[in-house]
Amino acid sequence: MTDETTKNGPDATAADAAADAAVNVEPEATERQEVSQPDPLELLKAENAELRDRYLRLAAEIDNLRRRTEREVKDAKSYSVAGFARDMLAVSDNLRRALDAISPEAKATADAGLTSLIEGVEMTERSMLSALERHGVRKLEPVGQKFDPNFHQAMFEVPNAEVPNNTVVQVVQAGFTIGERVLRPAMVGVAKGGPKPAEAETNSVFDEKDA
Repeated sequence: MTDETTKNGPDATAADAAADAAVNVEPEATERQEVSQPDPLELLKAENAELRDRYLRLAAEIDNLRRRTEREVKDAKSYSVAGFARDMLAVSDNLRRALDAISPEAKATADAGLTSLIEGVEMTERSMLSALERHGVRKLEPVGQKFDPNFHQAMFEVPNAEVPNNTVVQVVQAGFTIGERVLRPAMVGVAKGGPKPAEAETNSVFDEKDA
């Protein structure tokens, strides 16, 4: 068999077909490779979105931490004297008991020395309460208000049909708050036997209409 026959025979045809197939496959493989690779711009956009999300979360956490720290510092300033203030209230109570122990008759007939002593004790009580108030301690004034277990401690009931039921009508021991917290609840007596607050409001509305 000659070289001419070899080049122009069946083997040559098969070789040419294989070469054409290889040429056709190479562009297809290249196209598939190009399709499978992600777009760099989309990758950058996704990375940017992720970084932005992380930044927003971190900023929110920092802001929450700042607010919590400010609140804790404020509470520490407001309530750090609570124990001391509570002890001072006990001293104020003793001063008030001493004053209440003096009968009106004794005050009226007191000599100059006793009168000066009474005035000095009263001035000391006022000064102490004023100092406590400057540090956020406020005295409760519950008489005439509806009983609130968050601020009041009921000691007894007073039959009184002229005011709504559960109205505070007497204070046995003064109550105080510090900031927004109760330093000491007020010990009170509450009305029993009067109309309920809702009924009292309804009756007052009807009375205004009749008038």
